[in-house]
Amino acid sequence: MGSRGGLSSVKNKAPAPIQITAEQLLREAWERKEVESTKAPKQKITDKNELREYRQGKRKDFEDRIRMNRTHLPLWVKYAKWEETQQEYDRSRSVYERALDVDYRSHTVWLNYAEMEMRHKFVNHARNVWDRAIALLPRVAQLWYKYAFMEEMLGNFAGARNVFERWMKWAPDENAWMAFVRFELRHGTTGNARNVFERFIQSFPTIKAYIKYARFEERQRETGKAREIFERLSDELPEELVTGDYYLAFAKFEERAREPERARAIYKYAIENIPKAEAQELHSAYSAFERQRGDRAGVEEAIYTKKRIEYEEKLAENPRNYNAWFDLARMEEANSTPEKIREVYERAIAHIPPPDEKRYWRRYIYLWINYATWEELEMGDLERARQVYRSCLKSIPDKHKRFSFSKIWLLAANLEIRRHDVAEARKLLGQALGVAPKEKIFRGYINVELALGEMDRCRRIFAKWIETNPYGVTAWKEFAEMEASLGETSRARAVLELGVSQDELDMPELLWKTYIDFEIGEDDMDAARKLYDRLLEKTRHGKVYQSYAQFESTNGHVDKARKIYRDGDRALKSAITEASAGTDGESEGLAITLKQERVNLLKAWKDLETKAGSEEGLAEVEKKMPRKVKRKKPLLDEHGNTSGWEEYYDYVFEEDDEAAPHLKLLQAAQSWKKAMSAQQS
Repeated sequence: MGSRGGLSSVKNKAPAPIQITAEQLLREAWERKEVESTKAPKQKITDKNELREYRQGKRKDFEDRIRMNRTHLPLWVKYAKWEETQQEYDRSRSVYERALDVDYRSHTVWLNYAEMEMRHKFVNHARNVWDRAIALLPRVAQLWYKYAFMEEMLGNFAGARNVFERWMKWAPDENAWMAFVRFELRHGTTGNARNVFERFIQSFPTIKAYIKYARFEERQRETGKAREIFERLSDELPEELVTGDYYLAFAKFEERAREPERARAIYKYAIENIPKAEAQELHSAYSAFERQRGDRAGVEEAIYTKKRIEYEEKLAENPRNYNAWFDLARMEEANSTPEKIREVYERAIAHIPPPDEKRYWRRYIYLWINYATWEELEMGDLERARQVYRSCLKSIPDKHKRFSFSKIWLLAANLEIRRHDVAEARKLLGQALGVAPKEKIFRGYINVELALGEMDRCRRIFAKWIETNPYGVTAWKEFAEMEASLGETSRARAVLELGVSQDELDMPELLWKTYIDFEIGEDDMDAARKLYDRLLEKTRHGKVYQSYAQFESTNGHVDKARKIYRDGDRALKSAITEASAGTDGESEGLAITLKQERVNLLKAWKDLETKAGSEEGLAEVEKKMPRKVKRKKPLLDEHGNTSGWEEYYDYVFEEDDEAAPHLKLLQAAQSWKKAMSAQQS
């Protein structure tokens, strides 16, 4: 086809492989842009007329700009400096004066005005400008500095001093006073510098001002005068303004003056008298001082003093921080006088915990114990220790009705025995049993009487203990053990018989074991065998069967042991069947526990047959051994919904597989029974 209108047709209308964006076009245009030259053309002046025309044009430009923005002071300064470059000094002064008429408070204008006069050595003009400036702006320190510097550079020291004197009447800051001092020192007038310092500390009665004055005297090698200034500080300033910075500077001065004893006295006085919160840096300096100049005792004292402050700060935040009291008391015991140690303990025990919670009292009670122990062992004062224990017993709230502490009663009673007052010890222990009949107190009282050989008293205390808590196995057990140790076999047997005949006991298996071990110890195997039989009438626990069988095998009765293992296996099998019939989680858990007991029993039986070398018996046990399988059970959330699954190991016995149909029938019967009960309710 031909082209239309002389234009060739587009053969490929597909998009280009690389697209060019508008942003790219603009960026390339900007990068290729040529930098335009903005420099003004150079102007060459060849005669006076051209110079005059140039100046007139420049002035007209400045004046026009000033008319447009009269308050723009940098423009005035620029105008004046241009006139200065043209050596038109009168015109420059005129511009500065006009600028000051606009705003005389701009110290920048004053500075440029005076510096212009100074640059061209118009000294009187400069003085006139400075005088006017400091009269109008006396609080601008830079004006005074520049004025005094000019006079000093001119060699007019009296004039410079006069400037400083005029400045000091305005009570400037301490930098101005120090500049005055440095001026006097530069010119060797130390007496004048000292007078300036005197006026300075009158104008600024601060620790910093006095310390600067003292260091000035120190640099002049006037050690006595420097010390006098430090001493004046504590006399002339109010007591509340005298802080640790003063004592630190004073002590450092004495160190530099090679007076270590003076420095040590200052450090100690400061540490004892200033608030603890301000003493951290002081303690660090004191410790460093003692390490450098002191002996071992001094170094240790510095360390202990610092630690004492740290403990006091902790106790100020929390007076019931008993750990901090313990640490402080131990430190004082190692380093302080008895009076100081007693003071710490008395302060500590004065902070009584809340009366409602025993847990707050446990740590507190040990403060009393440490206090009494220190009085007895370190001071050898048994009477003071006795009073500490009595005060502690009185401090326990509600006369020990809410709670008590057996340790305190026993420690107080043992102290009375060490004081050879057995009657008072018995009285204390009797009171303890009256208000807090605890196991520790009964046992402690019995041990005291045993040590004294009072067996009848021990029996009465045991009887009281059993009367107080007849369900506790410990009293029966220890009572029987005491009688057995005394050779009173019939008494011991009677106690044990009475104990196991109780309807309820906290840990009956422990008492039965004690009884059986007692009979075995007496070499009465028939009595022990009867006890095992009686125990099996009360419980069918696998451990009882296992212990009984081991007892028989140890005595050479393998057949009896084998029979006991068979009886135990049957009993546990029956118990497992009953527990497996239940459908609740508790029954399932009981079944798992009983299976583990049965497995342990079978393992013990297998060990017996292995040792006996009985292949028939070993085959019997092997046939009963279970298979270990992995199972899953659902995990239920608080709403009873399944939230996951838990894996556990179970044991499958051959008898269980055979009895499975019967077991399912029992489970169905139980489920039906529960459903009927729910409908009736």
